[in-house]
Amino acid sequence: MNKKLLLTAVCFGVMSCTLLAEELVWEDLSRGNSNIQAILVNPPDNKVIFAGVPGSVLMTDNAGLTWRRVLSIRGRLRNINVLITEAGDFNIVYAATDNGLYRSGNLGARWARIFRGKNSLENQCTSVFSTAQGIFLGTRAGFFVSRDKGRSWRKDNGEIGKNEVINIDAPFKQNTVVYLSAVNGIFKSIDSGNNWEKIFVSNSKEDISHEDLENEESLFKKTSDLRFVKAGINNINLLYLSTSKGIYKSPDQGKSWIKLSEYGLLDRDVKMICVSENSQIFALCRSGVFVFEDSHWVEVSFGLPAGKFNYLSLDSKFNIYVAAEKGLFRSSPPDLSSFSRQSLMQEYLKREPKIRDVQKAAINYAEVGPEKISAWRKKAAKKALFPQVRVGLDRNSTDLWHWEGGSSTKAEDDILRRGQDSIDWDVSISWDFGDLIWNDAQTSIDVRSKLMVELRDDILDQVNKLYFERLRVKSELDNLPIEDRKKIFDKQLRLEELTASLDSLTAGYYSDQLRRLADKHRG
Repeated sequence: MNKKLLLTAVCFGVMSCTLLAEELVWEDLSRGNSNIQAILVNPPDNKVIFAGVPGSVLMTDNAGLTWRRVLSIRGRLRNINVLITEAGDFNIVYAATDNGLYRSGNLGARWARIFRGKNSLENQCTSVFSTAQGIFLGTRAGFFVSRDKGRSWRKDNGEIGKNEVINIDAPFKQNTVVYLSAVNGIFKSIDSGNNWEKIFVSNSKEDISHEDLENEESLFKKTSDLRFVKAGINNINLLYLSTSKGIYKSPDQGKSWIKLSEYGLLDRDVKMICVSENSQIFALCRSGVFVFEDSHWVEVSFGLPAGKFNYLSLDSKFNIYVAAEKGLFRSSPPDLSSFSRQSLMQEYLKREPKIRDVQKAAINYAEVGPEKISAWRKKAAKKALFPQVRVGLDRNSTDLWHWEGGSSTKAEDDILRRGQDSIDWDVSISWDFGDLIWNDAQTSIDVRSKLMVELRDDILDQVNKLYFERLRVKSELDNLPIEDRKKIFDKQLRLEELTASLDSLTAGYYSDQLRRLADKHRG
């Protein structure tokens, strides 16, 4: 059994690579402000930062030493979804909110609402992007465009005018190409938003329950598997897409897609992507920030007590900003050259119970642990110290007595009579000190030990095969194209089957540990 386990470990060790991991130092810039929903770092002056909290836009001009409210949002829906600057004029700031689109022409000193929808869904602005050709606005009721700096708006008459828009982006050095992600797919325009082509189709989701309608995030995740589209910066042909199943890359503006490796990415459901000037790719998940390096993902948010992560941004010096439930945090750019190496397999198994723990649970459930035989041997060795006690009990019914009366005239004289029964008993105690050296019970234990070892090896062999096959299926599932639904279903079915088999060998221990580890990473 040990040879089998060693061979399995060696095989997976050869298959695994190495990745980089470092614990960055994060600075809290929020000064007590919490539930930060969106951030904007002014490109010319990184000390000027805008932060959106429910109902307000805050601003600092001293890198977070002090904050002041520059915009208040009225109404029932008050979320701040996106903050951006206008292309070519960093003094113009836009705030896409659940109560319309706001614009400031003097770096946040005064604001005006330049878009208000006809209904509640149109009024909820989910994204905004500005180019020299216009302002592109996404809402929960479709896509709008303004060619006159927000004085008038036109709603798209096509497919993107009827679906919720997730985000809008364009290449840094190319303004005629615009990308848009909606709940039903990814779209591309090569003429600044006049005409659109669908380049990626969203998978359909399950039916929506009444509870989902009351939870915007739950509703979004159930109606679409798409999360975010991001254009490359130095290469206008590059395009990135985050989904609930991982991140995809297109080298040809969406004509073909390649799924990026997920090794090290602890949560495949990536909320948004950032790309730096030096082409580093950052991914924001619900509970962590990851950077893509040498075909692997590295978490750079270790030790960051941020709660739920809401938004990710980079400044002109490559510093990382995280808007989160517990505040706004900043870290210097990661120095990947100084990162310590650790096994990719260890990183990949963070959400899996350890193989030794699973083996131990299977052994305990089957009651085939080696300590059972050891206990038998110890008890057998003590057998000679206890004496053999024998108790004898006998009834004597043949004892007859003759009574001589001495008279020849009385009846029944000189007659042999049967006397009363007598009871015989005895107790004997004996020791066999030869059993201190050897006794026959040892032979029986040897036979049982051999059978138990064989049974234990069979159980462990099953556990090892199921455990590592499940990892292999999980890896294959993670790297399947999102369009291949049949293969995804088959792999998910096999994954559940392997999980059930491991549960049957461990009395449910495996699934219990999976849930515990998942809760730990979510928390």
